[in-house]
Amino acid sequence: MTIFLRSTRDIQTVKCHGRRLSTNLFNLLTCAMGDAPTRVGIIVGKRFGNAVRRNRVKRVFRDMVRQSHPDMVAGRGVLVFPKRDALLQSRDELTQFWKSSLERMRLLRQST
Repeated sequence: MTIFLRSTRDIQTVKCHGRRLSTNLFNLLTCAMGDAPTRVGIIVGKRFGNAVRRNRVKRVFRDMVRQSHPDMVAGRGVLVFPKRDALLQSRDELTQFWKSSLERMRLLRQST
């Protein structure tokens, strides 16, 4: 099972029914998707910059998703829309921002 959203139908479902969280570094949409493991899609449009910048930001966000995926609740579809300022932050600051945003959206499991 993959941890990334790839199906156009699933992406459209999250876009239409998802709750939005806007930050300085990215927008986050999340929607309930059944009992399957949470899957994350990263969408970067051409307005973001050239292919090198788009691929770099996708690589950074995929890495953060892989690190945080074991701690995420099941049954959610998540879309991430990175903003240009995301590449200006250090990796540690971006990771902290990512985890705090997941907590705000209640996408992380409660630690016991």
